[in-house]
Order: sequence, then C-alpha cells, then structure tokens
Amino acid sequence: MCPPGFRHFLLLASSLLLAGLSAVPQSFSPSLRSSSGAPCRLSRAESERRCRAPGQPPGGALCHGRGRCECGVCICHVTEPGTYFGPLCECHEWVCETYDGSTCAGHGTCDCGKCRCDAGWSGDACQYPTNCNLTRKKSNQMCKNSQDVICSNAGTCHCGRCKCDDSDGNGLVYGKFCECDDRECIDDETEEICGGHGKCYCGNCYCEAGWHGDKCEFQCDIPPWESKRRCTAPDGRVCSNRGTCVCGECSCHDVDPTGDWGDIHGDTCECDERDCRAVYDRYSDDFCSGHGQCNCGRCDCKAGWYGKKCEHPRSCLLSAEESIRKCQGGAELPCSGRGKCECGKCTCYPPGDRRVYGKTCECDDRRCEDLDGVVCGGW
Repeated sequence: MCPPGFRHFLLLASSLLLAGLSAVPQSFSPSLRSSSGAPCRLSRAESERRCRAPGQPPGGALCHGRGRCECGVCICHVTEPGTYFGPLCECHEWVCETYDGSTCAGHGTCDCGKCRCDAGWSGDACQYPTNCNLTRKKSNQMCKNSQDVICSNAGTCHCGRCKCDDSDGNGLVYGKFCECDDRECIDDETEEICGGHGKCYCGNCYCEAGWHGDKCEFQCDIPPWESKRRCTAPDGRVCSNRGTCVCGECSCHDVDPTGDWGDIHGDTCECDERDCRAVYDRYSDDFCSGHGQCNCGRCDCKAGWYGKKCEHPRSCLLSAEESIRKCQGGAELPCSGRGKCECGKCTCYPPGDRRVYGKTCECDDRRCEDLDGVVCGGW
C-alpha cells in the first residue's frame, strides 16, 4: 500500500503532465496512443494532416517524403547522405548548396539545408557579391568554360559567377559554368529522371543493376550476378576496366581515362591495339613499327623483324637492348616517345613533319602552337 501523501503526489504530477501536453501544439504532439502498442486515437486523415507541411493539399508528401507518419508524428529516416531532422523531417544536414567545391561558397553558414549568407553576399550558395568591382570584360572572362563559352550558354554571368537557367525551379542546370544539364536525363515517355531506374550526374544516367540505356529505359533479361559473370575477364576485372557491362555484354571504350585513343575490343575488352603502337605519340597510327600485324595487343612480326613491337631488324648488328639504349639517350622513352627506333636510330613522327626533330626526337615545336596556329602565340 502507498502512503496517502505519496498518492496525493502522484495525482498532482499526473495533473501537471496532462496540462503540459494540452499546451503543446497539435502538429508537434508526440503521440495520441492511449498506451504502448494501442491503436492511434486519430483518424487517418488527421494523422496525415499533422505530418504534412503547412499549405500542402491532401495527398501531398508526408514528412517531406523523408520519413513515415505514425499517429501524427514524423519518424524520419535516412536514404541519402546526411541526417534528417525537424518535426516534419524538413531539415537535412550536409545538403546546403555548394559553389566551386565550398559549402555556401565559404560566405555563409548551413542552416537546415539552406545557406544563411554573410553580409555582402547573396544567392542559394552565397556565391554572388552584393557589390561588384569587376569590369564587364573581366567578369565575362571568369564565366567562360573550357570552350570559351560564357556559362555554357545555359546561364548568365553575374560578377564573374554563373547563374544557371532555372525557369522550372527544379535546379537541373548547375555547375560552376552551368556545364551540367540533368534535363538530358529525363525520359521522354515517363518524364522521370533516368526512367526511375538510375541516378543522373551532370547529364549522364548511371543505371541501377539490371537496367541499361541512355535513360535506363531497358531492363536486362538476366540477373545482375549473371551479367557481371559474363563480363568478367580472366584477370577478374569487369570488362578489363576498359568498358561498361551491359546485360552481360561489354561495351568497350574508344578512349581511355588518359585521353589516348585506341582500338579496344574482345568479349571482355581484353584486346588493346595500343599495346602494338610503335611510338607513344598520339599523332601516330604506326602499329608494330610497320613490320607486323597486331592481334589482340600482340605484334606478329614479318620475316626479318623481331621485338615486342617488331622494331628491330634481324640484320642489325646491335642487340635490341643496345638499340633501345642508343635511341633513348637521356630521355625516359626511346626517341622521347615521338619516333620509331630502328637499329639505334630514331625516325621522328609524324613523318615529314619538321616540327619534331633531334637525335632522339627530343624537340617538339608543336607544343608552342597554341593560339590560332601561331608559334608561341606570336610572342
């Protein structure tokens, strides 16, 4: 049995608790369940109303689409980097706008997913100065992309910073120079980004496993694990790291990450004709030194020639090692990577081009021709 004084204390505490709960706004009420595990005392319509942002019509997203609604209370969940919080899951850490790699351009603070700009700065990412001290010419120069196009023709220049077109208010055009246009990822039929089966990054769709196509519009007829198995080369690399696996078939890249062109082929992109190239200069298409046939990256030499790239004549009195050493001189590559080495002598490439010369092809005047074909820009 409880002492009478303790019972009075419990009644007083209960009264105060009920009074406190009645003072809390309905939209922030923790729950209206009579007890743990008991059914909710709110109607479904009322529960959803409390989980919906003010002003949203019935049927609108609950908890900003970032959580589930339980008896008028939002239970936030995480499906993207960061943390959702707030009574209606309206806040998302780490998602404030960035400019040139800096959150809020370094001129503001991130507060509940929005930039609060410092004095003298404005914009979604605090990227625009209130007062501009740049000339129009200087401003436009700062807004040009690598092709010398102002804001990639997809925005306007404001004090050396691009403001990307956003007539629909969906922010699909972005980037320092408005170079990314995610409208390219919208499927014409479904009007969804990447057909709802992938993610769009800078105008390119990256499809979920089992889907492919420019807009991820096609579904594979084999499971993802089988697709990967078929695309895996003997060395364990998918498409030999030189292609993309699409439904069990490798689509080989025409160009590697360094920018060098090559003829890449094979069931798992295992063949790379660049391995047969006699010279390292991208201006040359000379394979197997012109003295053999390239078969899946291996040179089969004609009679009278040998070497990994058929570069050494059998009539030469020098060994292959001595020949290469003479052609290399003080450079890292034979003929400085700009010519063909035969019996210790370099033939510079391209043939007949006098801009590449020297005993080991060490001089390359093409590097000076940068501006409208004028050597060193005329300076």
